[in-house]
Amino acid sequence: MSMSPLQNLHIALGELAYAIARADGVIQKEERKTFHDITVAELRCNDYDFDVSEIIFQILEKDKYVDTETAYDWAIKEIKLNKHYLSPQLKETFIKVMEKIAKAYPPVTSEEMNLLERFKKDIAPINGDPVFYDLHHTEEKG
Repeated sequence: MSMSPLQNLHIALGELAYAIARADGVIQKEERKTFHDITVAELRCNDYDFDVSEIIFQILEKDKYVDTETAYDWAIKEIKLNKHYLSPQLKETFIKVMEKIAKAYPPVTSEEMNLLERFKKDIAPINGDPVFYDLHHTEEKG
């Protein structure tokens, strides 16, 4: 199944959220549910034609063996690869999701804060192509 650039960006977001949740150790079962709920809730406000929660679940399944650093690097690479679709709103959503995930599992550790700050720094210079910014709002569904 091939993914659209927008889907790839959301997979990257899932990876980032995963990296943050993972930063303070192993993701517990209840953390997985919280992780899933936050990510899906944040992304649901956008009207996508794909199942975000399914993507997130696949990430969690696949990533039991992936460490924070690997997940993070992969996600940044993926964002750069699909960056023409990265609107300012989507950037904000990414940051919001990561902040919520970090706060969802108190205490917020220095590892999590460092990762969050690093992400804000890494994503700041990455800008999408304005032509794609409102793509999913302007397309007619039919």
